[in-house]
This record gives sequence, C-alpha cells and structure tokens, in this order.
Amino acid sequence: MKYIFLPILLAYSVAVADVTGSVQITDGDTVKIDGIRIRLHGIDAPEKNQLCEKAGQLWSCGRASTEALAKLIDDQLVTCIGDRTDRYKRLIAVCYVDETDLNAGMVDAGMALAYRKYSLDYVLNEERARNARIGMWAGNFIDPWDWRPGKRLVLEE
Repeated sequence: MKYIFLPILLAYSVAVADVTGSVQITDGDTVKIDGIRIRLHGIDAPEKNQLCEKAGQLWSCGRASTEALAKLIDDQLVTCIGDRTDRYKRLIAVCYVDETDLNAGMVDAGMALAYRKYSLDYVLNEERARNARIGMWAGNFIDPWDWRPGKRLVLEE
C-alpha cells in the first residue's frame, strides 16, 4: 500500500534547490528563469487582468502588481530558493535580488497578500501594508484566491 503514494509524492516534492538568472515576469507572484516557472512562496498577487477600486475608480491592480515586481527586480539577477513544486509543476520559492526578499517586498508594497492557506511567513508584512493603506489597501479589492473562481468587485453608485 505505501508504494501507491510514491509517484504522487515525487511529483510534488522534486524541485531544484535554487535557481539564479535573469527573469521573465509572468505576473506579481510568478516568474521564469531559464525556462523554470517559479511561484513566489507564501504570497498571492492579483491576476494580470484583475481590477481593484481606489477613490471610486477602477484601476488595473493586476498590471500594477506585475509592474511592482519588475520595479523591485530592476533588471537585476534573481536567485530563487525552493525545494518543492506545485500542481502546475512550478517551483515554489523565495526569490531574492541580492539580500532583498522579493516575496516580502511585494507584500510590503501592498501589491500581494500573504497567502495564509500555504504559509504565515508574510502576515506581518501584510498587516503593515494594510495599516499604511498602500497599494491595494488604498482602496477595495477582491482577494486573488476569490477573484480567480469568479468573484468580482462591484462599484457602488
């Protein structure tokens, strides 16, 4: 019986320990280095076409999140450290530019949320961003994990 589960465990646990290089940014929580897709551990950013509300107006928080990650990276080499993959075969990792934790930086900027379902690592960063009302916290938004299955923001008139 214990051999039945072995292939499943291997599919989710085999991953490169660390990857360094120039990145292609997919969105605010996903990058690619040398063809390896990497999901930033412990955070969830709005999807590329997700809209949020600020001062009564809709704005593209998804695109802004992607741009915030690009600004943090600033065309520098990125090192991503992780030891497992998700169901989409992306490496789950904490990524750095020099000593700067990009995952934390995205949450600090209010452009990603702590993904409590998988980790509590960035909850304090989120609380600081929320209290400062920066990024998405400056207005209203749908949590990315609720937005993906179809929940949408409705502006009140």
